[in-house]
Amino acid sequence: MTARVVVAGASLGGLRAAEQLRAAGWAGPITVVGDEPHMPYNRPPLSKRVLAGTAPLASLALVPRANTADIEWRLGTRVTGARLRDRVVTLERGEELGFDALVVATGLRSRRMRCPGPAGPGSGRHTLRTLADVRPLRDALTRPGARLVVVGAGFIGCEVAATAVGLGVAEVTVVDVEPLPMLRPLGELLARALLRRHQERGVRFALGTGVTAYEGRDRVTGVALGDGRTLAADVVVECVGSVANTEWLEGNGLDLSDGVLTDDRLRVGALPHVVAVGDLARFPNARYDNTPRRVEHWSIPGDTAKHAAKTLAAHLASQAGESTPFAPLPSFWSDQYDFRLQSFGSPELGRDDVRLLDGRADGDVLVGYHREGRLVGVVGLGGPGATAAAARHRRRLLGEPALSPEGAAP
Repeated sequence: MTARVVVAGASLGGLRAAEQLRAAGWAGPITVVGDEPHMPYNRPPLSKRVLAGTAPLASLALVPRANTADIEWRLGTRVTGARLRDRVVTLERGEELGFDALVVATGLRSRRMRCPGPAGPGSGRHTLRTLADVRPLRDALTRPGARLVVVGAGFIGCEVAATAVGLGVAEVTVVDVEPLPMLRPLGELLARALLRRHQERGVRFALGTGVTAYEGRDRVTGVALGDGRTLAADVVVECVGSVANTEWLEGNGLDLSDGVLTDDRLRVGALPHVVAVGDLARFPNARYDNTPRRVEHWSIPGDTAKHAAKTLAAHLASQAGESTPFAPLPSFWSDQYDFRLQSFGSPELGRDDVRLLDGRADGDVLVGYHREGRLVGVVGLGGPGATAAAARHRRRLLGEPALSPEGAAP
């Protein structure tokens, strides 16, 4: 019988894994199982152009490469369990699907607030991660006089706030327990610059406090804060992080404390026939240290898929496997209003040594992040000049030697 690969997860990571398995020489059957009814699509525009109504939903579709034409797609089907050593996954209706090798690519879901108040469909509480989330949120934001409270001042929260301003939402307030927006990924210098840019466009902030309750009976009418204030609200968007979809892997002796722990070849639990890809994979990056971390950037699904596919294809061919440790250079961008944040490397590892490399904080600016005196990340904030300046540092970052494990961030 011909060996089969099952890819659990039909998002960007799952698609890229299937494509890269073919590119790595695997010609056997591949089955991709995904809980959404759609073929894989691009998520970053959801909070920007799609929510703004300037790009149709159809524009998000990812076109699979020709080498995946014979892949079996099982869409609208959730994976609910697995016996990894028996090489079986269980689907939501009880069907068991055998495999010879497995790619774990089930990704993340939006974390929800746990506090008193209205909940469920029609309550005015929204998240934004899937195609199904966009239309009801856009409908709510385009109602005349809408008052929006965004809970969470991270990437998605700031992008939603910027998009809402562009849609003409009457009141936009962002709440976060941190003292500045996007403080953890950017550090204080750029976080303050970002705060000013949002405030100049009319966004209000309630920082250093959290949400204690939602007011209203069936629909949200207000958001109660820990500092005693209550914000009037018709629409709430919860942007408070993500939860890895790993429950189906429980019972296999894996470390699922934060995503799926892998080795530096993206193998899961010392099982040579199981790899993990995308933003649920928690892997050590040899470019920096031996500390496993998850990375929720758009570049990671493709980077992890390419490396994991080589590891898995070599195992299936009874060869040694991918011989080099996984050492990606992460990158991300965030479009807000008429400016962009563009990052290369891992700024969060160098927040204790942040240096202004070019420009000014109130204009186009380039910031470098250092650890042990070495550049580990750059972020440009502003127009095309700032993003181009960040891109010019990419080669330098690629050339930096690995940091010692003793310098690992806690």
